[in-house]
Amino acid sequence: MVHHTRRKFIKSSTAAAAVSAAAGPLIWVKDANAQWNNQVEKGAKLRVLRWKRFVAGDETVYLENVKKFSEKYGVEVKVDSESWEDVRPKAAVAANVGSGPDIILSTNDDANLYPAKLLDVTDVADYLGKKYGGWYPVCEQYLKPDGKKWIGIPLGAAGNCIVYRESQVKAAGFATFPKTTDEFLKMMKALKEKGTPGGFALGHATGDQAWAFWLVWAFGGKMVDNNNKVVINSPETVKALEYVKELYQTFVPGTLSWLDPNNNKAFLDGQCSVTANGISVYYAAKNATDPKIKELAADIQHANFPIGPAGVPTEFNLFFNQMVFKYTKYPKAAKEFLRFMMEEEQYGPWMQASIGYTCQPLRAYEKNPIWTVDPKHTPYRNAMNVMRPTGYSGKMGSGSAATMADFVMLDMVAEAASGQKTPAEAAARAAQRATRNYKA
Repeated sequence: MVHHTRRKFIKSSTAAAAVSAAAGPLIWVKDANAQWNNQVEKGAKLRVLRWKRFVAGDETVYLENVKKFSEKYGVEVKVDSESWEDVRPKAAVAANVGSGPDIILSTNDDANLYPAKLLDVTDVADYLGKKYGGWYPVCEQYLKPDGKKWIGIPLGAAGNCIVYRESQVKAAGFATFPKTTDEFLKMMKALKEKGTPGGFALGHATGDQAWAFWLVWAFGGKMVDNNNKVVINSPETVKALEYVKELYQTFVPGTLSWLDPNNNKAFLDGQCSVTANGISVYYAAKNATDPKIKELAADIQHANFPIGPAGVPTEFNLFFNQMVFKYTKYPKAAKEFLRFMMEEEQYGPWMQASIGYTCQPLRAYEKNPIWTVDPKHTPYRNAMNVMRPTGYSGKMGSGSAATMADFVMLDMVAEAASGQKTPAEAAARAAQRATRNYKA
């Protein structure tokens, strides 16, 4: 039995399914030495809590794969869906009381809030990694914090790129999208003068806050150093905040309250020419029933984030993990579920139906045709290969997880951008908040 709720960013998965059918199977040489042995408990039942979909094909094929698992192993699986913002507190309650969903699909480093409460899934991770070309390094940073034991299985990451109206960027005098932060600021000012401003989420947006991390890292700032010492109150951070204060003047009104759905809506409504988002905006336009919105699809382009004074890509993307709590009565069934869902026969079609909304955590899946069937998909392909973890450049753990959950980085950027605090004051407050989390 499968229970789920729906989000209506995209009302039909027909186009996504067509892409999946046209793309065909993946081709690579699997490691024949990868061995998996596991016996599911008799009478096993599983409850899964996952985040609500932003792309219809994700939910459709995920639930089809759940049904395939249930039919193959005779395990009843109940799937519940909640918003990103609601999954975290529900997972925390489950960890504290010792009961609730067996498996939770959550975000970023939530698993590091309660690693002792999670089932060791090293055997699953080792098997999948060996079979499918290995995990990207960021996966181990998030879910293998001690370098020995996996506390969860990576699902992937929602790639975050710049989404922009090509015609409006060209009208503002830019033939191509800027490659540097200096040129990016010039473009944003030009768009504002043309009456076609951009905008980036400054409310507590779980996924779309990614641009704030990019910004601070682009100028060389970071929350902690390699020894987990809080160093956010630095000259580099202040320079980033001075930059964002100037950048904010070009934004469309209302961004201080934007959550994850708001920039999608503003862009599709024609209020916003440039924003940061996953691929869902593009596919909402392609699948729209409103002709005016559908026309936007041809004008939408994607670009990776500009390079700042740091001189290297500094992208942050929303990481998705899969956690199993130790209290589960059916640990073998839970492990089997995770393995089954990550195998190419299930994961490949799911990623294609999700139109690349979730970027793969295993290197072999780079070859999935979804990344080349439409050139507008390609900027999202390397999201997990280039991304930094939320706790950069320290070690992941309860400190990084709590700091992320408290939106410390985003709040600092929002305070400086809006003038609520000076850049120096915002950096100092962020340091105080982060220090409390890292000392706890």
